[in-house]
Amino acid sequence: MTVTTPQPRATVPAPSPSLRPRAHEAAQDTGWLELTDAVREAGQYTTRAEAERVTRIVLSALGGHVTGDERVELAQSLPREAGRVIASQIPATHPLTAREFVESVATRIEGSTPATARWDVSSVLSVLSDHIGESLTNRLLAQLPPGYALLFGRADLAPTA
Repeated sequence: MTVTTPQPRATVPAPSPSLRPRAHEAAQDTGWLELTDAVREAGQYTTRAEAERVTRIVLSALGGHVTGDERVELAQSLPREAGRVIASQIPATHPLTAREFVESVATRIEGSTPATARWDVSSVLSVLSDHIGESLTNRLLAQLPPGYALLFGRADLAPTA
Protein backbone atom coordinates (compact mmCIF):
# COMPACT_ATOMS: atom_id res chain seq x y z
CA MET A 1 0.00 0.00 0.00
CA THR A 2 1.30 3.41 -0.93
CA VAL A 3 0.86 6.29 1.43
CA THR A 4 1.12 9.82 0.08
CA THR A 5 1.76 12.83 2.17
CA PRO A 6 -0.45 15.78 1.29
CA GLN A 7 1.59 18.51 -0.32
CA PRO A 8 0.75 22.15 0.14
CA ARG A 9 -0.96 23.57 -2.89
CA ALA A 10 0.93 26.14 -4.79
CA THR A 11 -1.38 28.88 -5.84
CA VAL A 12 -0.63 31.07 -8.74
CA PRO A 13 -2.50 34.30 -8.48
CA ALA A 14 -4.85 34.88 -11.36
CA PRO A 15 -4.36 38.07 -13.29
CA SER A 16 -6.41 40.80 -11.77
CA PRO A 17 -9.49 41.47 -13.90
CA SER A 18 -9.21 45.12 -12.94
CA LEU A 19 -5.96 45.56 -14.87
CA ARG A 20 -7.60 45.67 -18.26
CA PRO A 21 -10.26 48.21 -17.31
CA ARG A 22 -7.57 50.38 -15.74
CA ALA A 23 -5.55 50.28 -18.95
CA HIS A 24 -8.69 51.14 -20.92
CA GLU A 25 -9.54 53.95 -18.49
CA ALA A 26 -5.99 55.26 -18.75
CA ALA A 27 -6.37 55.37 -22.53
CA GLN A 28 -9.67 57.21 -22.09
CA ASP A 29 -8.04 59.65 -19.66
CA THR A 30 -5.32 60.20 -22.23
CA GLY A 31 -7.99 61.02 -24.82
CA TRP A 32 -9.60 63.52 -22.45
CA LEU A 33 -6.22 65.08 -21.69
CA GLU A 34 -5.41 65.34 -25.39
CA LEU A 35 -8.78 66.96 -26.08
CA THR A 36 -8.43 69.48 -23.26
CA ASP A 37 -4.79 70.17 -24.17
CA ALA A 38 -5.94 70.99 -27.71
CA VAL A 39 -8.60 73.32 -26.24
CA ARG A 40 -5.96 74.85 -23.99
CA GLU A 41 -3.77 75.58 -26.99
CA ALA A 42 -6.62 76.84 -29.20
CA GLY A 43 -8.03 79.07 -26.48
CA GLN A 44 -4.63 80.07 -25.12
CA TYR A 45 -5.70 79.16 -21.58
CA THR A 46 -3.00 79.42 -18.95
CA THR A 47 -3.83 76.18 -17.13
CA ARG A 48 -5.13 72.74 -17.96
CA ALA A 49 -7.78 73.16 -15.25
CA GLU A 50 -9.17 76.25 -16.97
CA ALA A 51 -9.28 74.45 -20.33
CA GLU A 52 -11.02 71.45 -18.71
CA ARG A 53 -13.59 73.67 -16.99
CA VAL A 54 -14.41 75.52 -20.23
CA THR A 55 -14.54 72.25 -22.18
CA ARG A 56 -17.02 70.71 -19.73
CA ILE A 57 -19.24 73.80 -19.76
CA VAL A 58 -19.35 74.10 -23.54
CA LEU A 59 -19.87 70.35 -24.09
CA SER A 60 -22.68 70.28 -21.54
CA ALA A 61 -24.36 73.21 -23.28
CA LEU A 62 -23.96 71.51 -26.66
CA GLY A 63 -25.23 68.19 -25.31
CA GLY A 64 -28.66 69.65 -24.75
CA HIS A 65 -28.93 70.86 -28.35
CA VAL A 66 -27.81 67.81 -30.30
CA THR A 67 -30.32 64.99 -30.62
CA GLY A 68 -30.88 61.66 -32.30
CA ASP A 69 -28.23 59.62 -34.04
CA GLU A 70 -25.88 62.60 -34.18
CA ARG A 71 -25.93 62.90 -30.39
CA VAL A 72 -25.13 59.20 -29.99
CA GLU A 73 -22.38 59.29 -32.61
CA LEU A 74 -20.91 62.46 -31.11
CA ALA A 75 -20.77 60.94 -27.63
CA GLN A 76 -19.20 57.75 -29.01
CA SER A 77 -16.58 59.57 -31.07
CA LEU A 78 -15.25 61.53 -28.10
CA PRO A 79 -13.11 60.40 -25.19
CA ARG A 80 -15.25 58.72 -22.51
CA GLU A 81 -15.39 61.74 -20.18
CA ALA A 82 -16.37 64.12 -22.97
CA GLY A 83 -18.98 61.65 -24.28
CA ARG A 84 -20.40 61.34 -20.79
CA VAL A 85 -20.76 65.13 -20.54
CA ILE A 86 -22.63 65.22 -23.87
CA ALA A 87 -24.87 62.23 -23.13
CA SER A 88 -25.81 63.31 -19.61
CA GLN A 89 -27.64 66.43 -20.76
CA ILE A 90 -31.40 66.66 -21.01
CA PRO A 91 -32.43 67.72 -24.51
CA ALA A 92 -33.46 71.36 -24.77
CA THR A 93 -37.12 72.13 -25.32
CA HIS A 94 -36.32 74.68 -28.02
CA PRO A 95 -33.15 75.21 -30.00
CA LEU A 96 -31.07 78.27 -29.20
CA THR A 97 -29.70 80.53 -31.89
CA ALA A 98 -25.91 80.69 -31.97
CA ARG A 99 -26.04 84.03 -30.15
CA GLU A 100 -28.36 82.65 -27.45
CA PHE A 101 -26.12 79.61 -27.11
CA VAL A 102 -23.07 81.81 -26.48
CA GLU A 103 -25.06 83.92 -24.00
CA SER A 104 -26.18 80.77 -22.15
CA VAL A 105 -22.55 79.67 -21.88
CA ALA A 106 -21.62 83.13 -20.59
CA THR A 107 -24.05 82.67 -17.69
CA ARG A 108 -22.29 79.42 -16.72
CA ILE A 109 -18.75 80.85 -16.63
CA GLU A 110 -17.99 83.13 -13.74
CA GLY A 111 -16.89 86.59 -14.86
CA SER A 112 -17.65 85.84 -18.50
CA THR A 113 -18.96 88.32 -21.04
CA PRO A 114 -20.58 87.46 -24.37
CA ALA A 115 -17.24 88.21 -26.07
CA THR A 116 -15.19 85.93 -23.79
CA ALA A 117 -17.90 83.25 -23.94
CA ARG A 118 -17.76 83.36 -27.74
CA TRP A 119 -13.99 82.82 -27.50
CA ASP A 120 -14.52 79.90 -25.13
CA VAL A 121 -17.24 78.31 -27.25
CA SER A 122 -15.23 78.70 -30.46
CA SER A 123 -12.11 77.30 -28.81
CA VAL A 124 -13.93 74.14 -27.73
CA LEU A 125 -16.14 73.65 -30.79
CA SER A 126 -13.33 74.18 -33.32
CA VAL A 127 -11.24 71.52 -31.53
CA LEU A 128 -14.33 69.31 -31.36
CA SER A 129 -14.85 69.72 -35.10
CA ASP A 130 -11.26 68.68 -35.81
CA HIS A 131 -11.66 65.68 -33.50
CA ILE A 132 -14.97 64.34 -34.88
CA GLY A 133 -14.32 65.03 -38.55
CA GLU A 134 -16.07 66.84 -41.35
CA SER A 135 -18.96 64.43 -41.91
CA LEU A 136 -20.26 64.45 -38.33
CA THR A 137 -19.60 68.19 -37.98
CA ASN A 138 -21.70 68.84 -41.09
CA ARG A 139 -24.54 66.70 -39.72
CA LEU A 140 -24.41 68.55 -36.39
CA LEU A 141 -24.50 71.90 -38.18
CA ALA A 142 -27.47 70.76 -40.27
CA GLN A 143 -29.31 69.98 -37.02
CA LEU A 144 -28.48 73.26 -35.29
CA PRO A 145 -29.98 76.66 -36.16
CA PRO A 146 -28.07 78.88 -38.60
CA GLY A 147 -25.03 80.69 -37.21
CA TYR A 148 -23.27 77.80 -35.46
CA ALA A 149 -20.78 77.17 -38.27
CA LEU A 150 -18.61 80.09 -37.19
CA LEU A 151 -18.51 78.69 -33.65
CA PHE A 152 -17.18 75.41 -35.09
CA GLY A 153 -14.47 77.31 -36.97
CA ARG A 154 -16.22 77.01 -40.31
CA ALA A 155 -17.35 79.56 -42.83
CA ASP A 156 -21.06 80.23 -42.48
CA LEU A 157 -22.06 80.27 -46.10
CA ALA A 158 -25.68 81.19 -46.65
CA PRO A 159 -27.30 80.22 -49.94
CA THR A 160 -27.90 83.16 -52.25
CA ALA A 161 -31.46 84.08 -53.06
